[in-house]
Amino acid sequence: MSKSVGKSEIRVDAYEKAAGRAKYVEDLCGRNTLVARILHSTVAHGIVKSVDTSEAEKVPGVLKILTCFDAPQDRPFPTAGHPWSTDPKHQDVADRCLLNRHVRYYGDDVAVVIAEDEVAAAQGVRALRAEYEALPFVLDVQEAMADGAPQLHQGYDHNILAHTSIRNGDYQKAIAEPGLIRVEGWYDTPTVQHCHIENFGCYAYEEAGRVVVVSSTQIPHITKRVVAQALGLPWGKVRVVKPYVGGGFGNKQDALYEPLCAWCSVEMGGRPVKLICSREETFVSNRVRHAIRSHIVSWVRPDGTYAARKLECFSNQGGYASHGHGICAKGMGAFPQLYPCPNVECDAYTVYTNRPVAGAMRGYGIPQAMFAVECHTDDVCRAIGADPVEFRRKNLMPVGFVDGFSKNELYADTFNQCMDKGMAAMDYVRKYKAYQHQTGDVRRGVGLAVFWYNTAVWPISMESSSCRMVLNQDGSLQFQTGETEIGQGCDTAYSQMVADAVGVPFADVHVITRQDTDITPYGTGAYASRQTYIGGFSIMQTAQALRERILNIAHEQTRMPVSNLDLQDGQIVRKTDGRVLKSLGELATESLYSMEHSQHITAETTAQIKSNAYSFGCSFAEVEVDIPMCKVKLLNMVNVHDCGRLINPALAEAQVHGGMSMAIGYGLSEEEKFDPKTGRVLNDNLLDYKLSTMMDHPRLDAEFVENYEPTNPFGTKSLGEPPTCSGAPAIRNAIFQATGVAVDRCPATPHVLFEAFREAGLIQG
Repeated sequence: MSKSVGKSEIRVDAYEKAAGRAKYVEDLCGRNTLVARILHSTVAHGIVKSVDTSEAEKVPGVLKILTCFDAPQDRPFPTAGHPWSTDPKHQDVADRCLLNRHVRYYGDDVAVVIAEDEVAAAQGVRALRAEYEALPFVLDVQEAMADGAPQLHQGYDHNILAHTSIRNGDYQKAIAEPGLIRVEGWYDTPTVQHCHIENFGCYAYEEAGRVVVVSSTQIPHITKRVVAQALGLPWGKVRVVKPYVGGGFGNKQDALYEPLCAWCSVEMGGRPVKLICSREETFVSNRVRHAIRSHIVSWVRPDGTYAARKLECFSNQGGYASHGHGICAKGMGAFPQLYPCPNVECDAYTVYTNRPVAGAMRGYGIPQAMFAVECHTDDVCRAIGADPVEFRRKNLMPVGFVDGFSKNELYADTFNQCMDKGMAAMDYVRKYKAYQHQTGDVRRGVGLAVFWYNTAVWPISMESSSCRMVLNQDGSLQFQTGETEIGQGCDTAYSQMVADAVGVPFADVHVITRQDTDITPYGTGAYASRQTYIGGFSIMQTAQALRERILNIAHEQTRMPVSNLDLQDGQIVRKTDGRVLKSLGELATESLYSMEHSQHITAETTAQIKSNAYSFGCSFAEVEVDIPMCKVKLLNMVNVHDCGRLINPALAEAQVHGGMSMAIGYGLSEEEKFDPKTGRVLNDNLLDYKLSTMMDHPRLDAEFVENYEPTNPFGTKSLGEPPTCSGAPAIRNAIFQATGVAVDRCPATPHVLFEAFREAGLIQG
């Protein structure tokens, strides 16, 4: 019996995308669709006193102007792409309005112009005149917590959106142990943007008394709920459609402008209105990655074991809550698990500032946490004279470790397996020895970093997935899930899983890539590296239900007992002798068109998942550092992942290469810059924002360790986000070995390196 899972099947959407036939949001807009453009705040913090629309109203083609004085201010709504819960404690902070009178960052939404075309809409926005009462603003996370700092939202003392802590053991007693070595460090990660190919866009219209939103979203079912809440509508009055999506990386795991676009359509009597963000708006007025500052203190014994550890992390949330504290809390949660220590104190703060809103981004707090933790790990190794690999072997999470909260368990010797494979691929031992104690202006180094990652969101949030399968007359089938294809390849992996679970050839499986909340079974979308793990439960469950129906019908048609029948490669097979009794196509045709017993063969189930899984791995980086030029050249990079069983090895490798690229940019070049005088983003475009490109990449080597995940029906677990998590600290640690200088912030740009090298005495003057 042939199997599809484990093979590098060609992507099911490859031909549509390569041929240009795939339809995205802008391809689906009708020619009569009106255009909405937004007036964004030009102060970082203030109160809108007035918006003069008189000149804009004179622009030919401008049909309507809606300002923050027209938008309801008493119906705030949340935007985060989290599963909603009937438990108020698990509901997101509702602090957004459709348009805002109290603006909280440079680029906030003040008014919207609806016009017949792009030109008229743009001219209308330029003609608007907003008057502000400017208020003091704050960009730094710890300054926002200080006494006397500008208050952004009522009810959040010192601008602290949330504060959580972890206390294990007795930290104060533990640090009194004689002979301990204290290692302390502060580590900073920057604000960066997702830079997906397709900017966010949506359009909305009314049909049969309901609002329809077609959106480039990762979370159609969640967006339906948010639009209804924002407009004060019954949830059944809203329909959301997700076509092909050109990437999201978490930016589209928020309800960005779907509520505003829907409101515009309602205000225009239900006419179709589109709202497509520019690249500049994407940088400023969508979502960004949280900049997190971490403070770590470790107390280490001379034998290289931890006696006690402390972590404080401060997350820069920006002007609105979006995903809020979940990012920083997840990063903090990794700290006592990755390197278990009996005495730990952790505090995580998420703080409002007058920066663009931070939300979900690939890795969800773990790239920031791993930069701090893994840079600090090498700092500890340097302080006690330990080998970085051997220190990690001694202190990393051991086999059999079980987390008390998530109940996750480490079933295999994953870390050692991954490090061994990465060291071999990098030729690490030889290079590490050769690069020790260098002198000269140009030096080389190798660095290592590991990472911790969870799969999906249980038990913090609800996890469920639904799947529908429909058998066709020819024995092929189509299926759909609420989990969304956004470019990562889940439609292909799902098709392989369906083929094997049902017992049909891969070529006979047709996935419905478009989600429509009127039709698609419920699923919360693409995030948390949950797709293959969570979707696998509902796919297997639905496949078993479909197989049961098929075999019961086969019993009717062949007179063989169900216990003696099987479905293999699209054939009804008698188990005792392996004889093919009939094809699945013959069975389906007879079933549908039978004069005696006609029935359509379908199955649909929902699986609620109450498990999670660890996904681990590591990165190795080799760099060449030109000290006088303060320049780093990345020579080689290896990622090794244990993501369980590989569903599609080629897609898995592609995922890792993409994540490594993001990690390279995070480590060496990418950062949103802010004008301290105005709060404005200074590099809101792909020219000035130094996105990592193929010219910055060495050969990217993706390796895998396949330890079957026992909690999942297909033995798989997260891979989408983990490749972003350990690359930046591996690069930093390679710079550290090459120069002896610990650079405790990323990206390691020439400006950052100059200050660090000058302070270390490598550069004079």
